[in-house]
Amino acid sequence: MAKLRIDIVTPLPNLLESHFGDSILKRAQDKNIVEVEIHNLRDYSTDKHKKVDDYQYGGGAGMVMTPQPLADCLDALLAKRSYDEIIYMTPDGEQLNQGISNQLSSFESILMVCGHYKGIDQRIRDKYITREISIGDYVLTSGELAATVLSDSIIRLVPGVLGNETSALSDSFMDDLLAPPVYTRPANFRGLEIPPILVSGHEAKVEQWRFEQSQERTKQRRPDLYKKWEEKNA
Repeated sequence: MAKLRIDIVTPLPNLLESHFGDSILKRAQDKNIVEVEIHNLRDYSTDKHKKVDDYQYGGGAGMVMTPQPLADCLDALLAKRSYDEIIYMTPDGEQLNQGISNQLSSFESILMVCGHYKGIDQRIRDKYITREISIGDYVLTSGELAATVLSDSIIRLVPGVLGNETSALSDSFMDDLLAPPVYTRPANFRGLEIPPILVSGHEAKVEQWRFEQSQERTKQRRPDLYKKWEEKNA
């Protein structure tokens, strides 16, 4: 399988570097399974002060990211390679879910654009962006946090990234059900016992218990997901 490459365009690269320089994401890059490149948008600004924002036409509060630095940066990146998706992180995009992460993890090259202020000039969205994604119905101070969340959700699915290849398959949302409760040693912690089935040695019964727990947890906490699961499995 080809190595996954993720390019991220941002006016604040320092917000991203610490996350990708530690833990599982760093090991994925060290093992040459994933390549992450962060591009400083200000390097492409022709403004003498390296500004990347300006007032919006029509008036109103809030600045808008100007098209020139973004267009020049994206043109430079596209001249070197093609991308399966060019993603703009924005509150008005499609809401991220496990299915989207699963799909993107099978791609070879993804480019992400981080928004700021009131967003980016619409002409950039119209000309370059192939997909717009939101991580939830709320607004953040910058798109770097959203790009980090999306990248993390994708990279952990790439074969070889997690220590246990089957770990990601049992995550919440993989089959429209929430994950079951999990326990570790000791079996008795301050008088609190783990469910006996987990030490029964009956693998099939343990899996059935986990499945039933997933169903019940989803039914209680996310009835919308449970309804979706019921319809799919009717």
